[in-house]
Amino acid sequence: MKFPLSSARGFTLLEVMVALAILALALMAALRAGAVATQNTGEIRQRQLADWVALDRLEEHRARRDWLPVGISSGETMQGNQRFRWEEKIGGTPNAQFRRVEIRVLADDSTDPNFALARVTGFLIKPGG
Repeated sequence: MKFPLSSARGFTLLEVMVALAILALALMAALRAGAVATQNTGEIRQRQLADWVALDRLEEHRARRDWLPVGISSGETMQGNQRFRWEEKIGGTPNAQFRRVEIRVLADDSTDPNFALARVTGFLIKPGG
């Protein structure tokens, strides 16, 4: 009895190995992308909190109608269970009724004083002016 030859054939071992290698590379790339996204999420959160610290400082001065002396002041604050350092640089403007306020916010553990997580610039109006 003769069996008819089948035209269907399976994959060779080499073809399966190449396919698995390509799949492994794709999965490694996907895992790396996920890890980078997770790391970026933490940094974005920290920058967002720092931005809120800077905006809060500026709006606090506006709400209290502060007329700050020209100079530099600094301090620390908590936001989102994280400690931040802030620095305010108060300067004059050509119009004597305004003060320019530059606020920089740094991470509490930052060793580089030039690396600010957030910077905000605003103006204060002299009360009763």
